[in-house]
Amino acid sequence: MPTSESRGALAAEIVDSTRRVIASSILFSHHVAEQLGLGASDSQFMTLLEVHGPLTPGRLAELTGLRTGTVTGVLDRLEQAGFIRRDRVPGDRRKVIVSRDEEQIQRRIAPLYAGQGARVSAILDEYDTAQLRLIAGFMRKVAGDGPGDGGG
Repeated sequence: MPTSESRGALAAEIVDSTRRVIASSILFSHHVAEQLGLGASDSQFMTLLEVHGPLTPGRLAELTGLRTGTVTGVLDRLEQAGFIRRDRVPGDRRKVIVSRDEEQIQRRIAPLYAGQGARVSAILDEYDTAQLRLIAGFMRKVAGDGPGDGGG
């Protein structure tokens, strides 16, 4: 069992590393968005649609904390770029569902993340199943998806 001091040092290192990962991810996301001719928040909408599946514009506004007018602007840009579709709900023509155009994403966006994905896969290969289970549990809690994490 680590001492309090070493436990504190490890905790501080984890917090620092988490901050660096977040900063690096944001900067990389901005770089990719720029290459695609999109705004920084545009690419985050793509991530939300990947994680949550098809959503209404209202739900996207809730998840992002942005006003519906801002959400509409982002969706207009993403639709114009060919990355999303807006489809009417058959039972309620007033309702719109936004979904990703997976073909366009695989063709135009996925290659930009391939190196990053390969790097993470190589790092994960260094750990056994029990260690991966522990890391996965930690990441779920950090992301707000794990039990006892206080929600999202």
